[in-house]
Amino acid sequence: MKCMFCGFTESKVLDSRPTDEGNSIRRRRECLKCGKRFTTYEMIETVPILVVKNDGTRQQFDASKIKSGVVKSCEKRPVAMHDIDALVNTLEKQISNSLVQEISSRKIGEMVMKLLKDLDQIAYIRFASVYRQFRDVTELADFIKDEKMNQKD
Repeated sequence: MKCMFCGFTESKVLDSRPTDEGNSIRRRRECLKCGKRFTTYEMIETVPILVVKNDGTRQQFDASKIKSGVVKSCEKRPVAMHDIDALVNTLEKQISNSLVQEISSRKIGEMVMKLLKDLDQIAYIRFASVYRQFRDVTELADFIKDEKMNQKD
């Protein structure tokens, strides 16, 4: 770390402590040349992930949109908020760990459905009915029938 007073590149760390809810670290340093003290902050650099929508437009990934959709699908279901938060966190980690800079909204929808299926079957079907945009009851019935067939396999 370069000293802000003399420009020397070596310093020693006197104190380190987490700040900003653990998302960064504050370090108190002392220059080994001039002896002056200064503070630096270290934080994780994240790569922005863009979502490619069905119409080809791109927007930055927003986990709150996912959470909103999952909350709606879980309304009046015995699903705790901490389970919804865990689902969203799991999804965020999966997307971040994939090391892609762009992901399709279709892929995100499929990932949410897979996680919801393990959490609550009714919430899963609710989410799928909106995500897959069923036009009538027969499409929904076919989807449920296919799901039952897949469970037997």
